[in-house]
Amino acid sequence: MDCPAILAEALGGPAPGAAAERLDADGTGTYDAPLMENDDSDPIRRPQRRAIYLLPNLLTTGCLFSGFYAIVAAIDGNFERAGIAVFVAMIFDGLDGRVARLTGTESAFGKEYDSLADMVSFGVAPAIVSYQWGVARIAEYGRAWGRLGWLAAFFYAVAAALRLARFNTRVGTSDKRYFEGLPSPSAAAVVSAFIWASTEWREPGLPGLIVAFTVTALAGALMVSPFSYPSFKNFDLRKPIRFVWLVVIALMFTIVGVDPPRALLLSFGGYALWPPLAWIWRRLRRRQRAESRA
Repeated sequence: MDCPAILAEALGGPAPGAAAERLDADGTGTYDAPLMENDDSDPIRRPQRRAIYLLPNLLTTGCLFSGFYAIVAAIDGNFERAGIAVFVAMIFDGLDGRVARLTGTESAFGKEYDSLADMVSFGVAPAIVSYQWGVARIAEYGRAWGRLGWLAAFFYAVAAALRLARFNTRVGTSDKRYFEGLPSPSAAAVVSAFIWASTEWREPGLPGLIVAFTVTALAGALMVSPFSYPSFKNFDLRKPIRFVWLVVIALMFTIVGVDPPRALLLSFGGYALWPPLAWIWRRLRRRQRAESRA
């Protein structure tokens, strides 16, 4: 006599081992558990397992690989490849979320994996690239300058972590049209494009090294700032556009092709500086109006 089965039947629950038969063969996929009833006859559904999809996570892995390669290239002293690798990581990062939404393969695992990959590719990698490019040279001017250099790189890395943590906690309540603070990929683009454009400097000197670490620290400060940056998420690629926009896009590709590092530095630098400059301009205008009224 199977006492556990009889006891389970008397209590109205499934027999032992029945729940395990409802799982997938490999035990990793999602499953639809049958509805159970409590004493008030209210339906209760068992929580579903979190699925893992290949395509978006493959793109996220490409982002992580590119960021890690940027670190390796910077350690080897190849800063041009390091800068290019960060921009390749940006391409993968821009594709994984959109592919997940278009294919209906969004998951909690994918969001967490994407956030960790962003921290490596747009937080740690640019900081190390900046550190490797300048700290060896700036240390020649004194121990204090060397300490200032690695502290600026650390500040950028921790600012990226804080920026991602703030984004993850406010993703459901913030305005989708704007980012609070400079997005970490854009900050990484500013730092990497500057280092990439500066690879031609054989001896940048102390002023050039100070500028490099100032750019790194400023990019970190803008990530944790309260300034609003347009997200361009409301731009619908499926809508028709005017012919002139195709000409503008072709012109942009031409400009970037002539001098990629400097063109990218101007583009992302302008995007990073526009909100704070606009804020300063509005403050000055308000002060002028207040003085004119007085």
